[in-house]
Amino acid sequence: QVQLAESGGARVQAGESLTRSCAVSGFTARLYSMGWVRQAPGKEREFVGAINWGRDTPDYGESVKGRFTISRDNARNGMDLQMNNLKPEDTAIYYCAVPNRVADRPGRDQNGYYYWGQGTQVTVSS
Repeated sequence: QVQLAESGGARVQAGESLTRSCAVSGFTARLYSMGWVRQAPGKEREFVGAINWGRDTPDYGESVKGRFTISRDNARNGMDLQMNNLKPEDTAIYYCAVPNRVADRPGRDQNGYYYWGQGTQVTVSS
């Protein structure tokens, strides 16, 4: 059974850093593309970043580029999202997601992700 689980929610001050993890069970994460998507209250889901299978350089959404870093953690069969210089507008529920097939590279296409975690709340106070 495929499951994705993000690390627990957190509350930080603006300017601080935070790392969230996504642990995968049911398949070997390093063989799949993986992505992060967030949703703030009252807003549509927003692409945060993705690391595609077979490509070393992650892709990031414009609002987080230069502040967020995605990396794989093969030892824990998952990936991390390191968030630096957090801003109040980064407050959202963050989801990790994986496509259904090894060869898929959904990147920014949220419809290309098949398995989703339950989400983790990140709150940034000003």
